[in-house]
Amino acid sequence: MNHLNNLQVGESVSFSKTVSESDVYMFAGITGDLGENHVNEEYMKKTPYKKRIAHGALLVGYASTTSTLFIQKRSIPAVSYGYDSIRFIKPVFIGDTIYIIYTIDKICNDTQKSWAKIEIKNQDDELCAVAIHILKYIAKED
Repeated sequence: MNHLNNLQVGESVSFSKTVSESDVYMFAGITGDLGENHVNEEYMKKTPYKKRIAHGALLVGYASTTSTLFIQKRSIPAVSYGYDSIRFIKPVFIGDTIYIIYTIDKICNDTQKSWAKIEIKNQDDELCAVAIHILKYIAKED
């Protein structure tokens, strides 16, 4: 069964969220990544950034939300096939509001996959992170 017949390049979904201190601390606790960049305000005051930075992997988690929203919007069974070319261009700080835009960029009917560009911007419309996400479409069992 070809799930991609109605899928179109350029389709997109978005998600926004203010990155809270509890987001960063819960993520640090879950992953064990208690790096000073994320949890030590005094340490970060002595750096060019001046304040704590959200984990890059937390941003990838927020990006995952957009792929889920896309799957739900299209009602097509799919699983994440992975991320390529993830880049953290600008720091995201605690208290920043981020906007994640997930846009289908390529579709391959033969492999039943789509590739999407992900852009994460902050409240000042500055590009903070980018990635390519691959969805693998799967057949439902009857």
